[in-house]
This record gives sequence, structure tokens and C-alpha cells, in this order.
Amino acid sequence: MQTIDIAYDVVIVGAGHGGAQCAIALRQQGFGGSIAMIGREPELPYERPPLSKEYFAREKSFERLYIRPAAFWADKAVEMLLGVAVTAVDPAAKRLSLSDGRSVGYGTLVWATGGEPRRLTCSGATLAGVHAVRTRADCDQLMGEIDGGARNIVVIGGGYIGLEAAAVLTKLGCRVTLLEALARVLARVAGPELSTFYEAEHRAHGVDLRTGGAVDCLVGTGRVDGVKLADGSILPADAVIVGIGIVPAVEPLLAAGAAGSNGVDVDDHCRTSLPDIYAIGDCAAFENDHAGGIRIRVESVQNANDQATCVARAITGDPQPYAAFPWFWSNQYDLKLQTAGLSVGHDRAVLRGDPAARSFAVAYLKDGRLIAIDAVNSVKDYVQGRKLIEAGARPDPAALADTAVPLKQLLAAAPA
Repeated sequence: MQTIDIAYDVVIVGAGHGGAQCAIALRQQGFGGSIAMIGREPELPYERPPLSKEYFAREKSFERLYIRPAAFWADKAVEMLLGVAVTAVDPAAKRLSLSDGRSVGYGTLVWATGGEPRRLTCSGATLAGVHAVRTRADCDQLMGEIDGGARNIVVIGGGYIGLEAAAVLTKLGCRVTLLEALARVLARVAGPELSTFYEAEHRAHGVDLRTGGAVDCLVGTGRVDGVKLADGSILPADAVIVGIGIVPAVEPLLAAGAAGSNGVDVDDHCRTSLPDIYAIGDCAAFENDHAGGIRIRVESVQNANDQATCVARAITGDPQPYAAFPWFWSNQYDLKLQTAGLSVGHDRAVLRGDPAARSFAVAYLKDGRLIAIDAVNSVKDYVQGRKLIEAGARPDPAALADTAVPLKQLLAAAPA
């Protein structure tokens, strides 16, 4: 039987936003027990969104990305076990096996591992020069190649990561081709109005943006030098960025018997089906009231942080169901997109304003109720639209589309 080398009252697996916030919230809630955080990377917890934005564009140093400085974690007695991964979970013995051979015991386990970048499965996917944008090491390696002369960059995937990377690369003087297999970019998270706008913006900035085309394989000897498309044509590539989503990092939990398929399933207090084990953030699938009660994962900093606080309250004896409002953002060029709510299952989209003015919003309705809003360079519509959504309002679509009518006026007029 494997012995336990060291044990803690709470072990947090994952040193991203959710893991860091859980440790912070535990101390804020007055938790006095021992806490350890286990992270695969050698870095202290740092902010992830700037990796594909300010850090990638050299506008912000890595030191400015730390969620808290090293002295904070020492002062709060949060032990950092970095550069190691959890390879197995034994829920009966409350023991974790680590990749360096150690065994760690826990009283309560919080799983906050997020996900690993989804990889291409075609030939050439493992060639040098093929990158994800998920960690500091990913970005540093790609930035080094650009500094070394890489100029033809192919981005595979038209979600937010791919679009944000394309925007930064053009600013750095690269020739960027962006490939999206679906008929439009952002197809899984936004309506056609927003997709059309961002496609036009990227093309206006020089991105060769192509939708509806499949990648056959990556070509090169040792290192990628091209992307072969399904039609047989080959795009020259000094480097390739793959931004096609993530695979939730939950294998040890599922192997230990936790319920889940797309991530690990949790209840309204973020508890898994295993005793004394919680899960939060990108890897946790929960029944979301803002998505009509279906079980989904929400990949956002807001969700990770709010679920972390929910778990900290449960551990410290003040359990409160998770019911946080979802919101997101994306910065591309001089455009700030702010999203409130989830547009999953919407049956009507209402355009508010003129996209040509580069300041507008798209409101999403379901059965007459406003469930989400995408606001581009329109902070007022984002703030007021969020209040409408939270109030469960059913605004008149014509008034919703009329920019002369402030959304706060609809809040006063529309019955919930």
C-alpha cells in the first residue's frame, strides 16, 4: 500500500484563476487549516486572458500577470507544489499520486485543472512550429519564433483565442491566414451578426480569413512549413497556431469513479459525485439556469472565480448554491466585446445599432425573454442590458433595436 508523504486539510489541484481564488477565498472566510496548491506549470498563479492579448503583443510583462506575488502566498500559508501533475486519485484513502513519485493526502480536494488544448489529429500535427496559446511557455516559444523571422502564420480555429491571436500577429507585422472549418467564425458562441462583423474587421486588417474549409494535414520535414487544405492547396506556414478548444483535464477524477463525460459533473455547490471532492472552472459541468438548465461547462474567468468562492464557503460552513451571472470579454484591435448572459438556445437575435459605426450590440431572446447581449464598443448597452437579463425582462423587440431608446428605459417598461 502506498504511503502518504505529506497531507493537507485542503488540496487544490490547478494553479489557474479558479485554484488561486479558492485559496484566497478560504483565507478570507477565516479558514485556518493547511492549504496546498498543485500546478503543472512551474509558475505561480497568473492571469490567462492576457496571454493572447497584452502579453503576446509585448504590451505587458509577465511579472504583471501574477494574480498575487510570491510573498502573498507565503504570508497566507498556501504551499505551492509546482511543476508536477496529479496522475491518480484514491478517494477512499484520500490520496493523490504525483508525477514526481510523491503521494499527497487531503481532507478536502478541489479540482481546478481547466483543460488541455485540443490537438489536431491529422498527420503533421506534432511537427515543430505547431503551437497552442494556453500557457506562458506556449506564448514564449511562439514569440521566440516570430523574433527569429517567422512571418507566415496560419491560425486554425475561428473562436476567440484564434481571433485574438490573429489580431496581435497582424500588429506584429505577420502575414496571417485564419482557417475556420465552420461556415462562420464564433459560430458556437454568437449569432451571425457578430460573426459577419468580426470577419469583415479581420479582413480589413489584412487577415486572409477563410471559412468552411477543412485542413487535410500539416506538411514539413521535422518542422512545419505548410498547411494542406482539403482541396489540395498548400498554404505556406512558418508557424501554425491551433485554437480549436480545450479537452477538460479530468482523467484522474473520472478514472477514480467521478461522474462526467464532457468534464466532471458537479452539483449546485460544485461537489462531484466523489466524497469531499469539488470541481470548479473550465473542467466542471453543471446545470446552468442561464442556459435553460442544461448541463454545460462555462470557460471564463468569472465562472472559475465565482465557483471558487462558492466552494470556499461550503468548506468553511457557509454553503450557498452557485448562481453567478455569466459574463465574458474579448479585445481585438481597438474593439472591446463584452458579453452578458448565455445565448444558448436563443430563437431571435435583435441588432441594436449599426456595425459599420463599430459600436453596436446584438440582443438574444428566447420565448420573448432577453437571455444575452453582445456589446461591441458599447459599454452602456452592456451594463444596462445585463440588468435587463438579470431582471428576466421581456422587452419589445422594436424598442430593443431602437438606439434612441436607452435600455434602462426598457427595464422600467418591460414586465419580467
